[in-house]
Amino acid sequence: MARRSRPVFLDRPRYRQSRVRDAARLLPVVGAVLLSLPLLWGGASDADAPTNSGALLYLFGAWAALIAAAFVLSRRLRPDDEDEDPPEGRGR
Repeated sequence: MARRSRPVFLDRPRYRQSRVRDAARLLPVVGAVLLSLPLLWGGASDADAPTNSGALLYLFGAWAALIAAAFVLSRRLRPDDEDEDPPEGRGR
């Protein structure tokens, strides 16, 4: 039962596709960090009213940036190649 060994180095398009998939997997983590940053900014007193509105603008800006990043990443992703071997440990 000889297994096909994977090449040590991937060709450039396949490597870039792998990096795009890694970025897509990391996007929810980056989003959680970006959206939780205003929690660290401090208290809410009457003097901080512009800061609170700034935090709200930041949240909507980060949300829009995450949507744009997800759109760009989804356009760069290609469907899986049918001839690739499934990763070890997953179903057949």
